[in-house]
Amino acid sequence: MPVLPQPTRRERQREATYDEIVRVSTQLLTDGAELSLRAVASRMGMTAPALYRYVANYQELVDLVAFELDKAATQDFMAAAESYLEDDPAARLCAACVAFRRWALTRPREFALVFANPIGSEDSERRELLTLSTSGHYFTDLLYQIWELYQFPYPALDDLDPIVRDAVLDPLIPAKADHIEPEDRGILWIYMRSWSALYGVVTLESTGHCDPRVIESAALFRATMLDWLEPLGLGAETERLTAVLDAELARDRSQR
Repeated sequence: MPVLPQPTRRERQREATYDEIVRVSTQLLTDGAELSLRAVASRMGMTAPALYRYVANYQELVDLVAFELDKAATQDFMAAAESYLEDDPAARLCAACVAFRRWALTRPREFALVFANPIGSEDSERRELLTLSTSGHYFTDLLYQIWELYQFPYPALDDLDPIVRDAVLDPLIPAKADHIEPEDRGILWIYMRSWSALYGVVTLESTGHCDPRVIESAALFRATMLDWLEPLGLGAETERLTAVLDAELARDRSQR
């Protein structure tokens, strides 16, 4: 095997500084403090101009921290899912979704930084960064594994709105698509719709824009999850997956 070049001392120092920027920014969020270039620089013992050598502006700071927070949170989703067998992606999806919800409820500022970080329609560079989202790839990979096992239906291209058809043929979402034949890209519409359902209910709960009793009981989240079993070809698995979901939610309540 070829020997990969080792990073130089300067490159290691630069990478360590980026790691520290993320750690300090995360701590500011945890502390309820303002996240700003000045606040990060101050906690790092740097001047703001020195920090600009690593992040040129506030948006670059947010994008860097959001990407790393998403990557770290996805490790927790994966750990929760690994309580179930590798050949049971449906159960793994239930566990990962509960872990996603737990992260949003217990770390709402991190969740908001990652998922309420607006991207303009003309901002192609930041749009490209979005397509690399670790959590997006993880959840859509699970959905594809479910499709491989259960062959849930998805719309034909001719049945899609022309704009949606263009979007699934040339996707700008965090999901692998190269292995899906163009005529089968209707499955990406299932990806988008199921994600919007999960994201919608979790955002309502995380921001408190929901009856607190419904949040505490997880009733809306649970109903949303169960509503999606049939579209994902899991109708025959309802009883088993309901038990999985309820066990994960019970475990979640005991940990918080």
